[in-house]
Amino acid sequence: MTVTQHHGKYPKNIITITSMALKPRILLVEDESGIADTLQYVLTTDGFTPVWCSTAEEAIRQFQAEPPALAVLDVGLPDLNGFELFRRLQALPGGNLVPMVFLTARSDEIDRVVGLELGADDYIAKPFSPRELVARVRTILRRSNRLNGAIAASAPVAPPPVTPPAASAPAIWLLDEERRQIRFYGRLLELSRFEYGVLRLLVQKPGRVFTRDELLLTVWGGDNDSFDRTVDAHIKTLRAKLKLVAPALEPIRTLRGTGYALSESLPESIS
Repeated sequence: MTVTQHHGKYPKNIITITSMALKPRILLVEDESGIADTLQYVLTTDGFTPVWCSTAEEAIRQFQAEPPALAVLDVGLPDLNGFELFRRLQALPGGNLVPMVFLTARSDEIDRVVGLELGADDYIAKPFSPRELVARVRTILRRSNRLNGAIAASAPVAPPPVTPPAASAPAIWLLDEERRQIRFYGRLLELSRFEYGVLRLLVQKPGRVFTRDELLLTVWGGDNDSFDRTVDAHIKTLRAKLKLVAPALEPIRTLRGTGYALSESLPESIS
């Protein structure tokens, strides 16, 4: 443990305590005790702190008490579908910042696509290798840390507050990098972590075409098992959320065989 006494710009009574052996907390939601025992063992031996919950209700309580570094959710829970649990966890404070992985006995592509469209980071079908799951957990956490670090590094330091004139119409896009929020015609968009990452890139360079590979590399990172359908699924959910604000507009253009771009010809206001 490191104890730091701050001087200078910090008040003298402010002390920072940093643990040097902090282990990432992994929320494991799995109703089969045999699988849960195995995963707890491999996660613990690999340097993680697993927290096992056998029901969705218990998982929600644990998540509210302390959001984990990552959550592994079984789709077939006894009290709540794993997809619905994902939605509820995402709605909790800080939930959209926590990477989540689906674990299921169903290997149908439609289930995988549904999971990815919801905003999950990965989808692992049973039977699986416990070591493979741990490797994917490590990859996702590295990817998540890079994304958060890139956003923090690009955010302006202590930006001055901007107060628009009272009579002016809201800007088409308002990007708040400190809060990781985006507004569309004044309406705050409820975005998952990766939806925010994709839309942030597009908003920063309207008209610029981003290929699927560029979006995968920049938003998801280069050392993962994601594929083109991952990008397409997130673009689909982004479009649905933008339609709720402006049903008649198509803000995200598709360039078939190439990628996606943000439209440069949106009206200044909507009725």
